[in-house]
Amino acid sequence: MDRIFAPWRIEWVERDADPIDGCPFCVLPEREDAREARVVARSERNYVLLNNAPYNPGHAMVIPDAHVEDPTGLDDATLLDHAKLKAATLAALRRDVNPDGVNTGQNLGGDAAGGSIDHLHTHVVPRWSGDTNFMPVTGATKVIVEAIDRTYDHLHAGFAADDAVVDPGDAEAGEAVELDFGV
Repeated sequence: MDRIFAPWRIEWVERDADPIDGCPFCVLPEREDAREARVVARSERNYVLLNNAPYNPGHAMVIPDAHVEDPTGLDDATLLDHAKLKAATLAALRRDVNPDGVNTGQNLGGDAAGGSIDHLHTHVVPRWSGDTNFMPVTGATKVIVEAIDRTYDHLHAGFAADDAVVDPGDAEAGEAVELDFGV
């Protein structure tokens, strides 16, 4: 059996249990400490959450505050705000994470579409040439090369440089970047 040494994962293994009562995408943005909740940026009607099980470093999700399963359940202002926050997420990734490309998408339809949470969210996944190498292909193992806390700092800085910032927040103090798109 091959082994991968990943000492930073001990923080996750030894963490206190954090049972979330209800929808995690409704609960997490209400927490006091945005950094601990992994909420990196907010707009008037949506927010950006780092994926706790990322496909790649910088894997984020743009999520409406409203609990809906499908974009057809959003009002026009929320839909436009969501699109603008997705564009700001792409810009933040390009500014501070510097991927070669990006995949975006939604899993609509629950288990049948590969989704496990019925709260609409748009995945934004940075990609690099060669990020699918022998490990996932032959070893059925994905290696994430950056700790989520470091990714949070990179993405926070990328959002803080956006033209729509009304409050850059303090990443160390657990404050998300606040953006306003005038929607």
